[in-house]
Amino acid sequence: RAFFKESDEIINQKVLNGLKNNLKVIFCVGETLEEREANKTFDIIRSQIEKGLANLPVEKASDLLIAYEPVWAIGTGKTATAEQAEEVHAYIRTLLRVNADQTIILYGGSVKPDNIDSLLRKPNIDGALVGGASLKASDFKALCISGSRF
Repeated sequence: RAFFKESDEIINQKVLNGLKNNLKVIFCVGETLEEREANKTFDIIRSQIEKGLANLPVEKASDLLIAYEPVWAIGTGKTATAEQAEEVHAYIRTLLRVNADQTIILYGGSVKPDNIDSLLRKPNIDGALVGGASLKASDFKALCISGSRF
């Protein structure tokens, strides 16, 4: 979104085109540090969901995964606490009009071996979208082992 200056409307077209072409789509949402500190997290997430998933065909909803990726945690080494992530994941579920209970919602903000268990214990966090930790074999193996326990 930020690097390529992609609006929610452009993201929406990408989501719809991917689903139209029978792809599984991972739709990412998240707020910047400034937005979080200004208590705008829920407003940002709601806007991204409403605009980014506009006109989502009901029959394609099962091909959609959502990833909460707080922008302030990507590549910074910072991570949301499990409680912060759970709060946003639960909020995302309240916004979904179709398949809310069946939709997979992943956490993707600096997932590491030392935080994966606390994240996966939360009821609305269905898994992880792993970035940098996938580049180090021992870390990725530890994530996979943790993930297999839940």
